[in-house]
Amino acid sequence: MTYGEIRSRSREKWEALYSGGIVHVLVGTATCGRAAGSMAVLEAFRREIDRLGGEAQVSEAGCMGLCSHEPLVVIVKPGGFSVCYHHVTAQMVPQLVEGYVLGDDPCLELALGTLAGGGDEAVYIPELELFSHQSRVLLRNCGYNSPLDIDHYIACGGYAGLAGALETKPAQIINEIKRSGLRGRGGAGFPTAAKWAACLKAKGKTKYVICNADEGDPGAFMDRVLLESDPHTVLEGMIIAGYTVGAKQGYIYIREEYPLAIERISIALDQAGGKGLLGMHILGSSFSFTIEIIRGAGAFVSGEETAMIAAMEGRRSWPEQRPPYPAQAGLRGKPTLVNNVKTLAYVPIILQKGWRWFHDTGTRESPGTALFALAGKLENAGLAEVPMGASLRTLVYDIGGGIKKGKQFKAVQIGGPSGGCLPEGLLDTPIDFDSLKGAGAIMGSGGVIVMDEDNCMVDTAKFFVDFSRQESCGKCTQCRIGTYHMHSMLDDITRGKGSLTTVEDLRGMAADIKEGSLCGLGRTASNPVLTTLRYFRDEYEAHVLEQRCPARVCKDLIAYYILPEKCHKGCDQCVLACPAEAVFSDDKGLKVVDQLKCTKCGSCELVCPAEYNAVIRLSPVNLVPADRCTRQGTKEP
Repeated sequence: MTYGEIRSRSREKWEALYSGGIVHVLVGTATCGRAAGSMAVLEAFRREIDRLGGEAQVSEAGCMGLCSHEPLVVIVKPGGFSVCYHHVTAQMVPQLVEGYVLGDDPCLELALGTLAGGGDEAVYIPELELFSHQSRVLLRNCGYNSPLDIDHYIACGGYAGLAGALETKPAQIINEIKRSGLRGRGGAGFPTAAKWAACLKAKGKTKYVICNADEGDPGAFMDRVLLESDPHTVLEGMIIAGYTVGAKQGYIYIREEYPLAIERISIALDQAGGKGLLGMHILGSSFSFTIEIIRGAGAFVSGEETAMIAAMEGRRSWPEQRPPYPAQAGLRGKPTLVNNVKTLAYVPIILQKGWRWFHDTGTRESPGTALFALAGKLENAGLAEVPMGASLRTLVYDIGGGIKKGKQFKAVQIGGPSGGCLPEGLLDTPIDFDSLKGAGAIMGSGGVIVMDEDNCMVDTAKFFVDFSRQESCGKCTQCRIGTYHMHSMLDDITRGKGSLTTVEDLRGMAADIKEGSLCGLGRTASNPVLTTLRYFRDEYEAHVLEQRCPARVCKDLIAYYILPEKCHKGCDQCVLACPAEAVFSDDKGLKVVDQLKCTKCGSCELVCPAEYNAVIRLSPVNLVPADRCTRQGTKEP
């Protein structure tokens, strides 16, 4: 069957749902949606429509990036508005079914926004303000099509890039990618065409393509969302890559912690094979290609391509010295092309729309878009896809909605655990490979964590160094020993045991690790330390010179107190919540913290009613007088 015949049949199905007389209900059931309760919402829609005898199609969709608004439901109604509803619960479903699925009331009081648009590239484009700052290329189908139905993807132009590639010479495909300026989105930003050309030129009849889906950065979930929401665009990119470099076998190396992504990729593989888009003689051509899923054990270092190949071969996941590069001698000693999920997902649409379309987005040196996972102290956590060159301020404020609870912005950590922590003064830094490097950060795979005034930057650096320390493979001395000593010095500083000499030793250790480590994990593990020392040195000095944590985070430098003038005698929330039984009532019924028992867990502050706000955290240098706190002099530290 030709591609034209396949698409024609898929288009008929698509038009019945989006242009015909059937109401289509799309429920976001990616991992973020499921965590918020979307599966109960999905079943409620099916049950309620069946109970009322209505006619509607209810489908599982992926994530459109609005993770903080989940569960999300899109109702596509022919002849009416297409509406996106947020924070949907099973209890809201009867109102939505009666109101809009079967009636004419769009229930706008429950809506996040209306949707409009359409076409081959995206079924529906949200008219929401935060989307006006984005350029949705990788996310074009996410949340609007069902990842469980290949016909949705094909009807919107899916696999057209593959069909065109099979009629094009490999060298021409590589030239198209080269002119587009696509750089690897796994973190290094290496020119994609150069890697493909090296693999094509490598000698040997047996070659492999590996999709690196070993996403291990804290706070990063871009690859997972793509695999859960639009798996076929990744498969199409892999098949095109196999044809271009002369490989017949592909592997998706994905961490075991992504069960839903594995499930949906498995379904997509079966569906693609069933339509002749994968397997023997793809689309009637002489090219054959198969894809296998390899489940990774979850080691962060396995994201490095040579360490990943070692894991796939059953060896210890240790990075190797390069050259030779995997494109020359990789899996089983054969030429191997290794690309990130996002890199491969760009390929089909570049071939569909042409290199200039991609190159004209972004900057001269970093064309295209960048996909980020927004996490931390933001109003709108989730995914954002922006043109390269957009500012960090756009990510944090225009898309992220600013800082929660009106608090003060302090820093943005970009580039995963090996990224840099940048202050408010650098929020206008363009997002591209080179500008971020100049600021001391990296773009990495796209993780962004936003911090506010309640975050201690010394403690933040300690957290990320501890992650790198635990994830170090131990092969090279600088990383194995150096990250241990960096963490030890940071721990001393957060306990008030450090000095200015400790701070300078920390800087020297960080520089040595950066220069002497074998792989990217070690070479960038120092970034959180170097950037916090560069931009937040005052916090280090407060810890070592004043024995004070300005953010009141470091436990050894704070104490919890209860203000008697704010404490409500009839409230026992803090007493009941304290796991150490350190909070009790005095003879006047006011709450007291026994400082000798207090473990500084913060439970009392967490449960204290907002209208009282009686629990405070203080550093030793600004403790309130004893007669205003506990009225128990013997209980004072």
